[in-house]
Amino acid sequence: MANPWLTIIGIGEDGPAGLSDASRKALADAETVFGGERHLALAGITDRGRPWPVPFDAEIVLSRRGRPTVVLASGDPFWHGAGGSLAEKLDKGEWIAHTAPSTFSLAAARLGWRLESVTCLGLHAAPFERLAPHLARDARIICLVRDGKAAGDLAEWLSERGWGASAFWTLAALGGPHESVRECRADGFAREVAGNLVAVALEARGAEGMPRSSGLSDDLFVHDGQITKRPIRALALSALAPRPGERLWDIGAGSGSISVEWALCGGTAIAVEAREDRAANIRSNAATFGLAHRITVIAQEAPGALAALETPDAVFIGGGLDSAMFDAVWSRIAPGTRMVAHAVTLETEALLGELQQQHGGELMRVEIAHAGPLGRYRSWEAARPVVQWSGVR
Repeated sequence: MANPWLTIIGIGEDGPAGLSDASRKALADAETVFGGERHLALAGITDRGRPWPVPFDAEIVLSRRGRPTVVLASGDPFWHGAGGSLAEKLDKGEWIAHTAPSTFSLAAARLGWRLESVTCLGLHAAPFERLAPHLARDARIICLVRDGKAAGDLAEWLSERGWGASAFWTLAALGGPHESVRECRADGFAREVAGNLVAVALEARGAEGMPRSSGLSDDLFVHDGQITKRPIRALALSALAPRPGERLWDIGAGSGSISVEWALCGGTAIAVEAREDRAANIRSNAATFGLAHRITVIAQEAPGALAALETPDAVFIGGGLDSAMFDAVWSRIAPGTRMVAHAVTLETEALLGELQQQHGGELMRVEIAHAGPLGRYRSWEAARPVVQWSGVR
């Protein structure tokens, strides 16, 4: 289309003064202007303005297809803004965008931080637990939050988890005449910030961050004993070889520890667990690690639950494997899919031996013992041997 019907405009706290000529022309020509009430007020739009529905719904904009329309968003509409949600529903020729400096850029400029070294998160519509994987000593993080109350809630959340000594900035109305930047400790936040807070920045100090090695401590997970233990989990993840953006089927997920560590590597996981109490543990662990958006929990029996699932890049079966299960999984996955299965019973061990003969791959038997008390001395306490088969479809 030679003349896009939709213009997506990023607007700052300086209002029309900060807009380009092209943005002003698009606003003047538009029949309808969508935006938050704050955006419409900044642009001086009255009768043509339509505030966003809550929750956000792109369909209201698409209903204007073919008519001159503007969408207003804060700063850069393609960084935690409406731009991406709209563009993915439109053809390339239907829209054009004029962006402004993002809140993240403005905040980094006020604090003198290298933006490429800062973690930028949108927490205005997400749980604070999304912060958990990013909290590490001296980590610099900028978060969009909903308002002043949310800033106080975030400071309290950090303090309860041992990060109360973190430097904590509240940054409001950046780039405008009422700009405010205040610093305190997270555990000393006075909750005096009112109105729509744009951002919170923090320099993490206090507790230890989350380890990044495979095989996290079992104590970090809620479980009823049904968990792939730390050293065996590390071996499983090594064989699964997670990569960002890939999808895992975790069948018989137990506590979901494999799914959690897979998702920490940047992928998504579908945890299939028949028992509802264990499925609840998986959900709890996913939330604690800030990964509820990356882990889907299916509380159903496998293999029946697999029929409706999107195909995976890798499959882990931690227990309960039999010939019927294997055939159901193998028939559903695409060539190149990685598969790892564990056995602790003689029957399943024999099956894994057959699978290795038929499909190749690697067969490994792991025996681990831990030192424990024996009277006045110590001795080795052996865990059940685990047999691991890993192969590629």
